[in-house]
Amino acid sequence: MRTQVVIVGAGPAGLLLSHLLGLDGIDSVLVERQTAEYVQARIRAGILEAGTVELLRQVGLGHRLDVEGMEHRGIYLQAPGERHHIDFTGLIGRSVTVYGQTEVTKDLMAAREKAGRPAYYSASDVAVHDVTGTPYVTFVDSDGTARRIDADVVVGCDGFHGPSRASVPDPKVWERTYPFAWLGVLADVAPSTDELIYAWHPDGFAMHSMRSPRVSRFYLQVAPDEDIAEWSDDRIWTALSERLGLDGWTLETGTITEKSVLPMRSFVTTPMRHGNLYLAGDAAHIVPPTGAKGLNLAVADVALLARALKASFQGDDELVDAYSETALRRVWRCTHFSWWMTSMLHRHGDDFDAQLQLSQLRRTVTSTAAKTELADNYAGLPL
Repeated sequence: MRTQVVIVGAGPAGLLLSHLLGLDGIDSVLVERQTAEYVQARIRAGILEAGTVELLRQVGLGHRLDVEGMEHRGIYLQAPGERHHIDFTGLIGRSVTVYGQTEVTKDLMAAREKAGRPAYYSASDVAVHDVTGTPYVTFVDSDGTARRIDADVVVGCDGFHGPSRASVPDPKVWERTYPFAWLGVLADVAPSTDELIYAWHPDGFAMHSMRSPRVSRFYLQVAPDEDIAEWSDDRIWTALSERLGLDGWTLETGTITEKSVLPMRSFVTTPMRHGNLYLAGDAAHIVPPTGAKGLNLAVADVALLARALKASFQGDDELVDAYSETALRRVWRCTHFSWWMTSMLHRHGDDFDAQLQLSQLRRTVTSTAAKTELADNYAGLPL
């Protein structure tokens, strides 16, 4: 089989890249080790930056988003006894939208099927070959048939554990593992807040998010080796009520449908290009979810790469030659912002550290300059 671009990984990044390339008349094939049902059901990111929303609209993927997405003007930052609203729209004229990764994936899959772009799910033994020459990808399809796809370019959107990242020789890696994790909870209960709450608490960070007007998402700071079996539904609701508690406000409870422990780390690998192999999304970088940057950063990667590949196929290699350096400037900005939000809101040291965190929180909620900096980063830099 022959195509212009093989995309390894059919999560949101890979699907969006395939869609963008298709709009420019560039052929691509997706290869994914998981089933389509598994990819579609993954519950991860839920906050879309302003630039991500605008891009999805521009490329014909905004219909359901505009109907079902919940636009948020900002977020709440909370310390014990006080909650403050950071008004993104008032500060910088941009907002964010709550629209789950599962919904983005559904829209992208529907667009792929409508366009008839080929994709292989449940692929095993995926390997990338000859990326400094004429690259090709081999794998075994879901029927057990060995396949080979030759291409001009291979793009790795296959995450940290995929074969693409491992195909870059002698990469430079930066990594930080945080001494805590998140206990993530999905519940069939209407949100008790109109916008996300980020709460610092002596017992640890807590967050109130949502996925729809009927489904809420919560997070609690826990130990990295936390035994999820020790967290009954009653214990979870009690901890959330204590950490998010505020006079005159009540946390509504409901049926918990999903719970998991999420590790927290920052990871960046360079370069993001080796020969005719390009990395995007989690294959090149991972951020803690505190700053809502993971999915948005992957979108920024593939938006940049789609433009670069279009120019390259037309004979201009300036953008592809600059891809890694250009993408990494945004990656490090978002990595810093995610680290800053994480460090400010999670208990990870002694009481001295706690006082420093509270001081930073007070500065952030009272200073227009500090609020503007947070809003500018959280709502997203221009794509």
